Amino acid sequence: MSIELKNVTKKFGEVAAVNNVTFSVKEGELMALLGPSGGGKTTVLRMIAGLEMPTGGDVFIRGLRVNDLSVQQRNIGFVFQSYALFKHMNVFKNIAFGLKIKKWKAADISARIEELLKLFGLEGLERRYPHQLSGGQRQRVAIARALAPKPNVLLLDEPFGAVDAKIRQELREWLVTLHHDLNVTTIFVTHDQEEALEVANRIVIFSRGLLEQVGTPREVYEQPSNEFVARFIGAMNVLEPEVRGGVARLGELEFPASGQPEGQKLRIGFRPYAVQISSDLTQHRYHAVLRHTFFLGVLLRVELELPSGLTIRARMTKEDYAHQGLEDGKEVSFQIRQYRVLAGETAALPPERELGYQPPPVFGENI
Repeated sequence: MSIELKNVTKKFGEVAAVNNVTFSVKEGELMALLGPSGGGKTTVLRMIAGLEMPTGGDVFIRGLRVNDLSVQQRNIGFVFQSYALFKHMNVFKNIAFGLKIKKWKAADISARIEELLKLFGLEGLERRYPHQLSGGQRQRVAIARALAPKPNVLLLDEPFGAVDAKIRQELREWLVTLHHDLNVTTIFVTHDQEEALEVANRIVIFSRGLLEQVGTPREVYEQPSNEFVARFIGAMNVLEPEVRGGVARLGELEFPASGQPEGQKLRIGFRPYAVQISSDLTQHRYHAVLRHTFFLGVLLRVELELPSGLTIRARMTKEDYAHQGLEDGKEVSFQIRQYRVLAGETAALPPERELGYQPPPVFGENI
């Protein structure tokens, strides 16, 4: 493993910003630390870098315990959210800064910077100052500076938070290509679910200092470990049906629940893509009225209102919507093709029922 955290805790006073966190990062992996503000992800990143010391637990880099090592001794490249470029230095000098600190020879510095300028698409900009660069160029300079000394690990704190949406998308694609070419173990912090799903090989999800789940983008999206993850990663319909006679019921909806205690309430979750809609009222068991349609480009999000007043969200392509002649106010039939029993589930009821359907991978959409 490239990086391991074992039972790491960080307290500020009596408050645990990170509480007993354990996970590992494989050599050459591109991992995202994802969660809401205050979740603990940036504190974890800073402890790996050596900018914060753990209150308890251990941090390992390539098998070496680094709790007592300084930032310089860890051979870490760190890119701050604000880039932290030196305003009085041009691009060449910014990238060269760490190399001079490490006392590289002038010829080696020039060769390394020439290599990075070409790799990062910054050729011809080496004499410019930060204020003469675009946001995307400043970010690439910051990453080039972090990578110049050839670190074992690259750490990025909210790397694309300071640029607009178009540049952010370009930088995401660029980072994936760069990582593929360099194969440097990389960890980046983000609160943007789409960014994590699109860029990372694996995702570590935090909430209130706790590690909620570690998995691939597909795993955390399609197999959330609990309700927090299910709601945080994309959209999730969450219902609370009550068990009566071996069936969990809420309004018209029924879910098999054999073996469950009578009167127990289950937390049932299903993604909008799991709701199949038809304009043919005989096609599916349940009926609803299409109340609202939201245009999302190639996809549409629709809200269905059941006769009982219950509202659920679905998703479909605009081609399917048009082909079926759907419009707001029209009655439709539908079925729920896949669902999960969320945290609090019991062993008697399987955590997921496929109902004969495997959904396509849906990454990068907040549906």
